[in-house]
Amino acid sequence: MTTRYLSAGRTVTGKVRSHNEDAILVHDEAGLWVVADGLGGHSAGDYASSMIVDRLGALPRTGSVFDFIESIEDTLVEINAELVRTATARGVDLIGSTVVVLVYDKEFMLCGWVGDSRAYCFEDGRLRQITRDHVHGGEDDITHFGATPAPQAGAGVLTRAVGAEEHLFVDWVVAGNRAGTAFLLCSDGINKELSDAELDDECRRHPQPQELVSDLFDVALSRAARDNISAVVVQLQK
Repeated sequence: MTTRYLSAGRTVTGKVRSHNEDAILVHDEAGLWVVADGLGGHSAGDYASSMIVDRLGALPRTGSVFDFIESIEDTLVEINAELVRTATARGVDLIGSTVVVLVYDKEFMLCGWVGDSRAYCFEDGRLRQITRDHVHGGEDDITHFGATPAPQAGAGVLTRAVGAEEHLFVDWVVAGNRAGTAFLLCSDGINKELSDAELDDECRRHPQPQELVSDLFDVALSRAARDNISAVVVQLQK
């Protein structure tokens, strides 16, 4: 029996930011889904996030899933180097983005990430975060990279991002792919407005991806919506 999937995604600017620095990819044909969050407060965050989803979306899926993962990681490493060079050429401190990637295989799901864009897995009626934020210290409305600009008291410091440093390291985790399992990829514009307990409740109430995405955005936009908001939901089917 072949496991298939349904998916839905959306990205919006929110209520406070002047433009959207997030980008998403919903590529069902390749079994690939991506959320990238350009670093707010830095130059050309939207340039970085768009480059990530455009380049990943153009990758052919041939060979094994491990060949595909290697292509994804190689592409992110190439983008990282290009963004570092571009920032130097433009005389700016940083052009970067966080990213979270989900890849389907008939045997398992693979999730890779850099930064604090998250992936959650909803399985057996319970939501759990399967990524681990690359953030040091507290997490408030603003997460800075390094010390530029100087973080406010209590602010989190992002320890990893595409374009931030010469060498890029992508973390990966393997998850199950039983029918009925759902995955939520999101930028921090979602988890700034909804707690994990609220996300769990939304996943229970809205089993269909399009309904879940719609309701998550309704809730986030009914609140402060301080950041750009992006989410992709993938539900595995029989």
